[in-house]
Amino acid sequence: MKVVSVNVGGPRMVLWRGENVRTSIFKSAVAGRVRVGATNIEGDQQSDRAAHGGTDKAVYAYPSEHYDWWRKELPDAEFPWGVFGENLTTQGLLEGKVHIGDRIRAGTAEFVVTQPRTPCFKLAIRFGRPDIVKRFHLSGRSGFYLSVAKEGDVAAADAIQVLAEDAGRITVAEVFGRYPLEID
Repeated sequence: MKVVSVNVGGPRMVLWRGENVRTSIFKSAVAGRVRVGATNIEGDQQSDRAAHGGTDKAVYAYPSEHYDWWRKELPDAEFPWGVFGENLTTQGLLEGKVHIGDRIRAGTAEFVVTQPRTPCFKLAIRFGRPDIVKRFHLSGRSGFYLSVAKEGDVAAADAIQVLAEDAGRITVAEVFGRYPLEID
């Protein structure tokens, strides 16, 4: 298990359905070690703190294994690391194996898995296609949010270790499967 890419972005205004919308969904990979603070990764800013960020959603992780599936599903789209708005593109941490409450280490930072990501209309902005929110939900490829248990730093190629598995043992996939499909 490892970190494939560390991705950050800041707020920008975009036109969506005739309205100006502020979003931070556009992430880019960064080189080198990046500081992980209590509520985000250095260089990353969340635009809508009611829905993103804070202690329970400080970092969003998305499995790199899903990228090949999406490339087949949407062959005309480009898929650079971070395209789903994730801060950490990972390898070896899949929703069906990761549990809510699991504690993991990447670099010198430690994280706790808190919940699956539920997509909102800003994913549609990123991909330029309104159907992506429904497709994302139906795919079951949600990724998951992490709280920061111990601040530190992280970089691409850092090993990921599972330090403790939650005794409740409910997977991210099980929780995500219970979420109703909501389309903005």
